[in-house]
Amino acid sequence: MSPSDIAYTPILPEGWPRPRGFSHAVVATGTRSVRIAGQLGREPGQASIPADADAGAQWRIALSNLVTVLKSAGGEPQHLVALRAYVTDIAEFNAAGAAVGAAWGATLGRHFPAMTLVQVSALIDANAKVEIEGEAILP
Repeated sequence: MSPSDIAYTPILPEGWPRPRGFSHAVVATGTRSVRIAGQLGREPGQASIPADADAGAQWRIALSNLVTVLKSAGGEPQHLVALRAYVTDIAEFNAAGAAVGAAWGATLGRHFPAMTLVQVSALIDANAKVEIEGEAILP
């Protein structure tokens, strides 16, 4: 199974500037779809997120967890067509931009699926600052 076995076309409406770090939409074709439940910034087997875990570290772990689940389903990061991220503090997320970018590069490289990022009042773990869910189309 290879990323080249799917058709993945990012959509950029005429006259719109290219977005930074995501695509407005993605047209993908393949044979199987995978919906990945929200992944927290908690290491597998960890009972809860440490109180001192910052947004950048939680982003890295959550994104890594999402890719681990995707790979367990037979996919690769290039098969992701959509991500939805929930953060409890947009300002803290923005301040963690360098860590978020480094985690993205290490996990997804230069692949930018369609994405939504919203602030929420709380997540299931009292110390959670990030939750990321995704969708992938596999060949």
